[in-house]
Amino acid sequence: MAVESQVDHRTAVVVPPVADPAPLGLAAFALTTFLLSAQNAALTDGPDAWVGFALAYGGLIQLLAGMWEFRNRNVFGATAFSTYGGFWIGLGLWFLLVAPHAGSEPEVLSDLGWILLAFSIFNTYMLLWSSAVNKAVFMVFLTLEATEIILWIGFFSGTSGIIKLGGWVGIITAATAWYASAAGVINGMGGRPVVPVGKPFWAPATQRRPGSPMPPA
Repeated sequence: MAVESQVDHRTAVVVPPVADPAPLGLAAFALTTFLLSAQNAALTDGPDAWVGFALAYGGLIQLLAGMWEFRNRNVFGATAFSTYGGFWIGLGLWFLLVAPHAGSEPEVLSDLGWILLAFSIFNTYMLLWSSAVNKAVFMVFLTLEATEIILWIGFFSGTSGIIKLGGWVGIITAATAWYASAAGVINGMGGRPVVPVGKPFWAPATQRRPGSPMPPA
């Protein structure tokens, strides 16, 4: 009696690594933050240039960066980019659909104050965890924390001077995000540190992606 043996031939499928989405997400956040902050600081004379970019670049593109960070198993980057992508989309929709029907300016300022207060709560714990990434990303969240707090104080109090100050701090926030983005691009291209981002204040015991401004998980 012959015994037939069956050999299970299986082919391992190797999924190629994806490009690091963090520099794109940081760039999208930086540009949109810069445009809105320039308006808050009363530097612009034209219409609301930030709205379209809030929906398309700071919103959609940053949200996509967050989704790609899920693919990279980067819980910090996925949470940060997806949340702030949603923030920009939500703020743009609020401006287009809700603000025009507000009864008075105090109602508009109250809405903005509550929006910024809510996101400053989220940003507070992300600021704490960004200290485990690197100093460049930590500075993004630190300046953003200051921006959000100054703005919601200005919106709730209806004080234009405080809102302008929040605009100037927002411009600094955009600059720090652009720096972290630029570092991520060139460091990722070379596969080694070229533009410094600083060491983390503390770090979980995980291996980092070469050249990335974000942790792997």
